[in-house]
Amino acid sequence: MTGATGRVALVTGASSGIGAATARLLAARGMRVVVNYLRSGTAAEEVVAGIEAAGGQAMAVQADVREAAAVESMIEQVQAAWGGIDVLVHNALIPYVIKPFQDMTWEELGGKLDDEMRAAFAVAKAVLPAMTEQGRGRIIYLGTGLSRRPREGMIALGTAKAALAQFARYLAQELGPRGITVNVVEPGPVEDTRMADVFDEEHKQRQVAATPLGRLAHPGDVAQAVAFYASEDNAFMTGTTAAVNGGMSLY
Repeated sequence: MTGATGRVALVTGASSGIGAATARLLAARGMRVVVNYLRSGTAAEEVVAGIEAAGGQAMAVQADVREAAAVESMIEQVQAAWGGIDVLVHNALIPYVIKPFQDMTWEELGGKLDDEMRAAFAVAKAVLPAMTEQGRGRIIYLGTGLSRRPREGMIALGTAKAALAQFARYLAQELGPRGITVNVVEPGPVEDTRMADVFDEEHKQRQVAATPLGRLAHPGDVAQAVAFYASEDNAFMTGTTAAVNGGMSLY
């Protein structure tokens, strides 16, 4: 990837799943990667160790991305070591409930919305000064196909991620003149993630049957799309959404 060497990428929620796969791939392509985590310090350090063993550069930094002060502290740690953030991949999964609207409280729905947008807002605000100063930057938000295609019990996640997707488009419009691109990667169901264990095997097989490519995504499939948006190859795409779902959205 042209020009990747030395660029600094912050991946939130990078101790496992899509975040870990993305951190490894960006590091393999020459970026210095910040592996953010909330509680899984041991897992985050394992991701860092794997990257370093492969010849890459990484550091693990703890922060609750819902808290602006914690995010600012994380950015300060990174700047002291490596300078400003060139690439932000906001992947951290904010907890949510899976239940019908009828059984849901406003605290459950509104709380997810507030947490989702608070985190998206905080991380963008924190990386913006350095990106503006250098006249370039890449911001990639992880969304979900559920923001467009409702599924039973997923109203909290789907509604929050729909708000996130529109927020990203507004950022793309405003930040484009500064040389900063903002895009969204929307996976369908993904294997080998915490969410993958929520549903039973029958549910999974129905999802596979609805996917023209005949399987669910792996974290690495999603990471490949993120890595494109993070790269210098992506010079003229902003405000777009990549659906990484094996064709499931065709139906």
